Amino acid sequence: MRRLAGFLVAVGSLLGAAALWRRRAGKGREHVDVYFADGSAVTFDEGSEEAARLLPIARRALEQARG
Repeated sequence: MRRLAGFLVAVGSLLGAAALWRRRAGKGREHVDVYFADGSAVTFDEGSEEAARLLPIARRALEQARG
């Protein structure tokens, strides 16, 4: 029983570390998520033509909301 508990703790720790690594790896890359009324969404990654048009607008909106 102790071995099983230790194994589960080790697996849980590895899964948590992997999730944290994935979250931090994606940090710093900007993207735009556009949500529609029907529940669908589309993501434009930094470097795409759509993101180039939308990111400045999003940055200004965030600055105004924070300030």
